[in-house]
Amino acid sequence: MADIVIMGSGGFGLSLAVMCDRLGHNVTVWSKFKDEIDTIERTGELKAKLPGTIIPKSVKLTTDISCVSGKDIAVVGIPSSFVRETCETAKPYISENTYIVNTSKGLENGTLKRMSVVVSEVFDKNRVVVLTGPSHAEELAKGIPTTVVVSSKDHDAAKYIQDTMSSQVLRIYINDDIVGCEIGGSLKNIIALAAGICDGMGFGDNTKAALMTRGISEIARLGVSLGANTSTFAGLTGIGDLIVTCTSMHSRNRRAGILIGKGQTPEEAVRAVGTVEGYYCTKTAYALAKAQGVEMPITEQLYSVLFEGKQVDAALKELMTRPKSSENERIVL
Repeated sequence: MADIVIMGSGGFGLSLAVMCDRLGHNVTVWSKFKDEIDTIERTGELKAKLPGTIIPKSVKLTTDISCVSGKDIAVVGIPSSFVRETCETAKPYISENTYIVNTSKGLENGTLKRMSVVVSEVFDKNRVVVLTGPSHAEELAKGIPTTVVVSSKDHDAAKYIQDTMSSQVLRIYINDDIVGCEIGGSLKNIIALAAGICDGMGFGDNTKAALMTRGISEIARLGVSLGANTSTFAGLTGIGDLIVTCTSMHSRNRRAGILIGKGQTPEEAVRAVGTVEGYYCTKTAYALAKAQGVEMPITEQLYSVLFEGKQVDAALKELMTRPKSSENERIVL
């Protein structure tokens, strides 16, 4: 039995809290938002983030960040733009023996760093593990069979999280390619946003299949340029996460894209849906691709739509009329 704190009261963090509680672990959920903690204490659930899931009474709830003290595992489950700030707030209270598990997906604005790098910079003496893969919070909380990946520079740390958090409904694999796992898990949100736009415009399966296939290709190109293994993008944190995010209405990225495809502005769509990681990741991934000299045509066109006012039909035309090429490209450094 482990003492686990979930930093963040988002849907995925709450679903992990429910799952870990079922395994018999001592679980605490911390949130900076008192209204969310009060809502769970009053109603037993947080409909805005995880509708239909009752949070067990045995899960402790608090807004006191010192609750992270003395824990075996601290899970970082907050939007990527707030990861560094939250970790710095928690650092004075966290023991060097605590395993830090990051579930946030994205690249830090400005630095373009992966989330595990950000977390490791703050918790420079702790073992940091990434947990990622095709895992909608709504399904994990219901006990629907789910498979994810843990990755770390410290294999033993990844093995500890695998042993501690695996269950009959959550199968955890280890993948030592932490760069590939994070790039796949982050950039799939970009492609899912684009997939939603296609859905909103009324396109069909042919379009989405093409978008997803070419999307994973450009994600892999960027990942390999950063040192990732090509094979990672054929696994759970590559094509697996891409499939679940591009095809499900659980996906906020896809839902926001649908609204854009139907005519709403990107800003209106993000406001309507809430946290849309693909919106922010498009900007950082676009900058990172430029810095790495990597061609990412879908990301480039989506960037123009989201931040430069380009019309989606014009972006689609440019993608479809690019210079002819071979599909059998080699991804090399």
